[in-house]
Amino acid sequence: MTTTNEAKNGLSKFFAILKQSLKGEEIDYTSINIKRAIILLAIPMMLEMMMESVFVLVDLYFVGHLPNSSVAIQIVGLTESVLTIIYSLAMGIGMAATAVVARRIGEKDPVAAAKAGMQTIFIALTINLVISVSGLLFAKDILLLMGATESTAAEGKLFVQIMMGSSMVIMLLFLINGIFRGAGNAAIAMQSLWIANTINIVLCPLLIRGLGPIPALGLTGAALATAIGRGIGVMYQIYHLSKGSSNLQVKWAYLKPHWDQIKAIIRVAAPGIFQFVIASCSWIFLAELVATTGGDNGSAGYQTALRLMMFFMLPAWGLSNAAATLVGQNMGAHHFERAESSVKITAKYTIIFMAVVTLLFLTCGSLFASIFTNDKEVINIATQALRILSYGFVIYGIGMVLTSAFNGAGDTLTPTKINIVAFWLFQIPFAYILAKHFNMGPTGVFIAIPVTEVGISIVAYYIFRSGKWKQVKV
Repeated sequence: MTTTNEAKNGLSKFFAILKQSLKGEEIDYTSINIKRAIILLAIPMMLEMMMESVFVLVDLYFVGHLPNSSVAIQIVGLTESVLTIIYSLAMGIGMAATAVVARRIGEKDPVAAAKAGMQTIFIALTINLVISVSGLLFAKDILLLMGATESTAAEGKLFVQIMMGSSMVIMLLFLINGIFRGAGNAAIAMQSLWIANTINIVLCPLLIRGLGPIPALGLTGAALATAIGRGIGVMYQIYHLSKGSSNLQVKWAYLKPHWDQIKAIIRVAAPGIFQFVIASCSWIFLAELVATTGGDNGSAGYQTALRLMMFFMLPAWGLSNAAATLVGQNMGAHHFERAESSVKITAKYTIIFMAVVTLLFLTCGSLFASIFTNDKEVINIATQALRILSYGFVIYGIGMVLTSAFNGAGDTLTPTKINIVAFWLFQIPFAYILAKHFNMGPTGVFIAIPVTEVGISIVAYYIFRSGKWKQVKV
């Protein structure tokens, strides 16, 4: 009877925490129980990240059932590989926003937090003008550069133009969510992506396949659905920024550039941006290497596997984002040991989650891939990729948490240095040698990915133990 009552109480407490995390109540994360703080932040952050990956999976599902699906999947996958550069910029600036806002919130200075958040938005708007124009003018050339054939590039030109032309909403979606996460308002960040994704799910089949007076737009429909969904998500974010809360009182006057603050933010953001650009360029090179050695089917299988991997990995990224927020706020409050403990506990939760993902990929990889395409060769390649990639997931998850902890502390330079060595000096040459010199083709690329990620995690662990990240000033 006692055991039954304890189970009921435990379940009741869990649902109470779940309700609190989804509701988005304002909490002082520097004083409550660490495990409770992690769960309250991690649940909405994991759901937020899962919703971001659903964007791509929804497009991939409907596009994968179009005529000539392998070409359509390749276009979506190659475009997403290019968009990772935009994601990198957004995540780098958003990461700086999270670090600075979290530090100011931890110092109990909400006005400074709001001002810092708005200055990051000004930086993002300025940068994105160049990206949007480049995407509109050079869409076909971008696909050709990625290894697509002339016919594939011609077919995917409009898709790229819409996706890159609307990159402002991509950047703002990531960035403003970074501001909310830094302030501890993870529920709002989650809600914006739920809204954006729901709209995308509704519009995707309507615009891709057509219904009644709505014409079938194919790939173009997928791009429009995604752009519209994300745009409405950003409108929801802006509404909440304007509305404000007790710990983030935003005024639009804060958008006026303050150059000293912009310089300080850029000092944190620049290594963060470069950190993600390094990884993104590596992913682009790997995508091109698979396309040239594996053809359209090899590329489609690889892109399918990557989209599935990101879908299952992004919740772990949500956990690591929780660690970043807790590190930033606790360092602002000068609770350095509490910041370290938050990282260690989060890493344990991540290990459990990634172990489950590994088992799913090893046992159900083919089933997952078959959801998105009927092409047996593409399914076989995707299944092989998922199996190989999954071998390093558990250690990779630990590395994600550790690097997020560095970023949350404002130490964006350390992960950048790690990425330069790991991705450019090791992964790219290693993948090239396996794929071409040893004639392993796409399989060689698949092998290079987990080997590199495990190496990153090991290095990050030793740097974390040194404790130098606790001395960073933001």
